[in-house]
Amino acid sequence: MPASALPSVHLALDLGAVLLLALGLKGLSKVRTARSANGLAAVAIAVAVAGLLLEQGVAGWPWMLLGLLAGGGLGALVAYRVPMTSMPEVVALFNGCGGMASLLVALGAAALPAGLDLLGQLSVLASVLVGGVTFSGSLVAMAKLQEWLATPPWMLRPQRHAVNIGLVLVALAAGAALPLGLLTPAPALVVITVASLLLGIGLTLPIGGADMPVVISLLNSYSGVAAAAAGFVVGSQLLVVAGAMVGAAGLILTQVMCTGMNRSLTSVLFGGALGAAAAPVGEGGSGEDPGYSRITSCSAEECALALEAAERVVFVPGYGLAVAQAQHSLKELARLLESAGIQVAYGIHPVAGRMPGHMNVLLAEADVPYEQLIEMETINPDFPRTDVVIVLGANDVVNPQAKNDPSSPLYGMPVLEVDQARSVFVVKRSLGAGYSGVRNGLFELPQTSMVFGDAKAVLQQLTAELRSLGVGKVAVAAG
Repeated sequence: MPASALPSVHLALDLGAVLLLALGLKGLSKVRTARSANGLAAVAIAVAVAGLLLEQGVAGWPWMLLGLLAGGGLGALVAYRVPMTSMPEVVALFNGCGGMASLLVALGAAALPAGLDLLGQLSVLASVLVGGVTFSGSLVAMAKLQEWLATPPWMLRPQRHAVNIGLVLVALAAGAALPLGLLTPAPALVVITVASLLLGIGLTLPIGGADMPVVISLLNSYSGVAAAAAGFVVGSQLLVVAGAMVGAAGLILTQVMCTGMNRSLTSVLFGGALGAAAAPVGEGGSGEDPGYSRITSCSAEECALALEAAERVVFVPGYGLAVAQAQHSLKELARLLESAGIQVAYGIHPVAGRMPGHMNVLLAEADVPYEQLIEMETINPDFPRTDVVIVLGANDVVNPQAKNDPSSPLYGMPVLEVDQARSVFVVKRSLGAGYSGVRNGLFELPQTSMVFGDAKAVLQQLTAELRSLGVGKVAVAAG
């Protein structure tokens, strides 16, 4: 291929990659198309890499291929080895890696002897600042999700805002000093980098576990903004467009999460820490709340009898289902109920679990039909005609106090209205509170029964009890 044709081919490949990435992001908005859309986005990145290899020429291939193999191998290893319960931590880590990559690209460009014009210097400032915040903030988020790190009491004091504002001002001052010639690039970039890393810690550390889905979405947006800024630094249209799309998608998702939790973004970032004082212990705490006085518990056998007599059953998954790795046991129970002619659906709250879409991904892993995954707004009107609801490790997202108790911290948060169903069985290991630390009024309602135990064990017991009652045998014989 003539050398003169290479820029045109590279530009065409970049344009094709942008279009494929846009289609991939659009497809991620629907559960049915999410898997194929993710593959389409991967193809987009492969096309972009091919274009870059073509532009750089054979001389630059060894280092680029080495980095590609190292990063791709590590990504594949993580994807295969990390359990579903740790996927939110992986998402946070990947967001941080994206931020650090943008930061390093900007620092590398600033170190070139040719220097940068004013636009390039402003782009470096934005990329380093946002990339540093994304990296350190994502590491803090991952550590908090892994329960390696708790919010120290001193981080909840109002003075933290003054410290964070001071770090922003220091970074901006160093950035302004660079084009004015008051500082040389090296010390200016060191100051900006250190300030941004500390700012990421200062912004993320006070945020509690209940707000972590919002934080993960916001950090995803930050990583896109940092990539777009890095695109201006190196003159890559692909990075600019792709980073802008990721940043915009992350902001939209952040707004969806805030709406789902009845929280404003400012209250999440600056107003305190919903759930910071509550121990982040999986499905909802350890130890019983002494305030409960009207708890009814039952065995798996009693729950199975109610399922046998039901015409419509709704499962409400929560983080406890992920902790127990019970999604396949749930699918087996649902299949048994369906074989007996019982209608089955899954009620999905937008912030159930530890990250946006956590429950959708978990159930998709067990090949649960997409059409049975019903969003909160759609399924809520159906609960009054539902015979049995089984809540599996969910807590805050089914708490009726969010609707009827103005004194509750959850008041105003949209919840799955499972309290409207005829019978509710809550599968939990204990009566502990959820991430918000708020006791759940659902547990004391007359139509609610607690089934204490590990979600996987309880679901397996229910399946065994239903089979002993002959559920599904008639359908099997007829088949």
